[in-house]
Amino acid sequence: MIPFGQRLTAAIQLKQTPLMVGLDPRFERLPPELTQGVEAQNSEQAAAAYEKFCVEIIDVVADLVAVVKPQFAFFEQLGPAGMNALKNVVRYATDRKIIVIGDAKRGDIGSTAEAYANAYLNPNIDGICCDALTVNPFMGVDTLEPFVNVALEHGRGVFVLVKTSNPGSGKFQDVPVENNTLFETVADEVQKLAETSCSGQGYGAVGAVVGATYPEQLVKLRQRMKNAPILIPGFGAQGGTAQDVVGGFDSAGNGAVINSSRGIIFAYENEKWSDCRDWRDAVQRATVESIAALREAIGAAQS
Repeated sequence: MIPFGQRLTAAIQLKQTPLMVGLDPRFERLPPELTQGVEAQNSEQAAAAYEKFCVEIIDVVADLVAVVKPQFAFFEQLGPAGMNALKNVVRYATDRKIIVIGDAKRGDIGSTAEAYANAYLNPNIDGICCDALTVNPFMGVDTLEPFVNVALEHGRGVFVLVKTSNPGSGKFQDVPVENNTLFETVADEVQKLAETSCSGQGYGAVGAVVGATYPEQLVKLRQRMKNAPILIPGFGAQGGTAQDVVGGFDSAGNGAVINSSRGIIFAYENEKWSDCRDWRDAVQRATVESIAALREAIGAAQS
């Protein structure tokens, strides 16, 4: 069993890009061909449209990127039909040899945390099994341990929310705690777990979520969490640029995965891609452009 940190690094190196495509299906923004005759309030119909949308995106990007990140909330709002669609999307991506990071932001105590972990990280359960899961540390480090234990048992990973990309994150995350901020305190605990999970070499099974919208903090957190892969949201539609994310990489250009969701999956809405044959072509071209921008920025930072 190859540890998650090694699998992630190898997959990114194979595709030669840290870009990750976020799968955030929103009914009102789906291409018209997928919603024609579909009632938004009909969960079965909407879920089928979500599944088709995500599967076709996976087909477009499978040869370009190593990772996709389905956002669970958009599927969950459709009830059982949505969860079944999510299950199918995750399995499809896995079958296409793409790493799947489930964006669920789960967090709870003891046996409840373990149940969440098994639900999404245990391949022996016929459920929604991802390669990694985002988790919320607000309730304390002991609530992270069940996720980490299950992840390590099955060669999976977890990404802990450390410094998130939303504008209001500082209200809680920047609060002083002794000589640190709260997010720095969380980062130190993440590093301990990451270091333990990789025996101090390379990147471990425990990573951190750090937004591209806070590039100065990203640089400091990369230095603070030497063994933790960093998932960086906020690139693209949220305003983060390729230059903003370079601080998340180590000197060899490894250690981070960069998420872009709306800027890629809804690229057909952008006037820039108005000459595309169809929405899939827009997705492909937006993905290629993002890959090129990241490659140029990372290369410039290393030179």
